[in-house]
Amino acid sequence: MEQTGKMIVYNLFPLLAGRFVEWEKHFKRAAQMGFNWIFVNPIQRPGRSGSLYSVADYFSFNPLLIEQQSKNPPHEQARNAVETARKMGLNMMVDLVINHCAVDSALIKQHPEWFLWETSRRVANPFCYDQDKKVVWRDLAKFDHKNTRDKEGLYQYFMKVVTYLMELGFAGFRCDAAYQVPGSFWRRLIGEAKAIRPDVLFFAETLGCTAEQTRKTASAGFDFIFNSSKWWDLSGHWLMAQYDLTREMSPSISFPESHDTTRLCQELHGNVSGLKQRYLFSACFSSGVMMPIGFEFGFRKKPHVVKTRPSDWERTEVDLIPFITQVNRIKETYRVFQEEVPTEILHNGNPNVLIMWKASTTTREEALLILNKNIHNKEHFYVESLQEFVQAGAPLVDVSPEYPLDFISTPFSYDLRPGQGILLVTARDEVFED
Repeated sequence: MEQTGKMIVYNLFPLLAGRFVEWEKHFKRAAQMGFNWIFVNPIQRPGRSGSLYSVADYFSFNPLLIEQQSKNPPHEQARNAVETARKMGLNMMVDLVINHCAVDSALIKQHPEWFLWETSRRVANPFCYDQDKKVVWRDLAKFDHKNTRDKEGLYQYFMKVVTYLMELGFAGFRCDAAYQVPGSFWRRLIGEAKAIRPDVLFFAETLGCTAEQTRKTASAGFDFIFNSSKWWDLSGHWLMAQYDLTREMSPSISFPESHDTTRLCQELHGNVSGLKQRYLFSACFSSGVMMPIGFEFGFRKKPHVVKTRPSDWERTEVDLIPFITQVNRIKETYRVFQEEVPTEILHNGNPNVLIMWKASTTTREEALLILNKNIHNKEHFYVESLQEFVQAGAPLVDVSPEYPLDFISTPFSYDLRPGQGILLVTARDEVFED
C-alpha cells in the first residue's frame, strides 16, 4: 500500500467560519496548531432547504460565503481563499457530493435520465436506516449512476465539476457517501483527475459501512478512508478487527468528533481530560487525523448544515491549542504515527488502562501508548518492564504531549492522571544484509 504523506486535517465548517474573505484567521490558527490540510464542507449553492449537502448548482457558490461588496466575483473569492491557505502550508480538500443533489436543482428538468425515479413524476430521495428507523432526505434527489441510460453524460458532468474545483486550487476531495456510487465510476473519475493533477487526493466517506463494503469502496482508487475509532469504547474487539481488514487496502483517518456527531465536549459534560484523551488516541491510532473547528475551544453546539452561522461561535474557558499543537508535532515527527502499521492492544493488570503497540514497517520505529481510560480519576499502572511490550532493544523515550518522563524506570510504576496518555517511542536494531 503506497503511503501518501502526512495527513493532519482541520475541518473548517463553512457556515460557522463565514464568508470566504473571513477564513484567513481560521487558516492561521490551524497552521499554528500544526495542521497541514483544511477540509471544508460543500461550498456550492444549495437548494431551497439551505442544506450544505443539498447542492442545487455545482458551478456557483453558497450566497452565505460570498462578500457581496467585493469587486472580485465569487469564484475569485473562493480561489483567493484556497490560495491564502496554500501560502500558509495548508492544502485544501472540499466535499464532493455526487450521490445526490437538491430536489429543486435545474438538473432534474434538464437531465431527468440521470436520476432515479419512484414514479414517473416523483424523483427518488436517498435514505438510510438509523436503528431500524428509515430516515428519508426529502430535500435530496438521488442520481442513478448504475442504470441511467446516459452514463457518459452524467460522468462527464461530474468530471467537469472536479476539474473546476481543481482549477480553483483544491488538492483533495472528501467524497460524500462514496460507497453508494459504483466503483467503476470512481475508478475512472479518480484516474482522470490524477492525470490532470497527479497530486490530487480522494477521501472516501464510508462511515456505517461493513469492513467488506469499505474494502470494496477503497479498491476503486481512494487514497484515504475514514475509520470508526470515534465510537470505540477503548475495550471492544471490533475496532481492531476492522482496522486489520482495511489497513493494507487504504490508509485511514481518525477523528474525535465530526460535523455529523454530537460535540464531544457536550457528550463529556465539559470534561477536558476526556477531550485530550480522545484527540491523542485519534492522532496515534491511524495514519491520518481530523479535527473539526471549535474542538480546540471545547465547543458544545453541534454544527447544523442549514442553521449554523458565524454568530454561533462560542465563548468558552477551554483552550486546547497548546495540547493539540504538541500532539500534532508528535504525529508530524514520527513515521509510526503516519502509516497504517501493525497495531495491537496489549493486556495489563489494570483493565482501566489501555496499552496500544504500533510498529512501522517502513522504518525501525515502534511506539507504545499507555492511556488512562478513566477520564474522572487516577489509575495506577505497574509492569515489571515496559521493554516486554516492544521488540526493540533500544531504550524507550517518552515523547508525551504532557508530563513527559526523563527516565523510564524498571519496574515501571506510575499513577496516570485522569485521561492521561504516556507516549513512548523506540527503534529496532538495524539489520544488515550479508
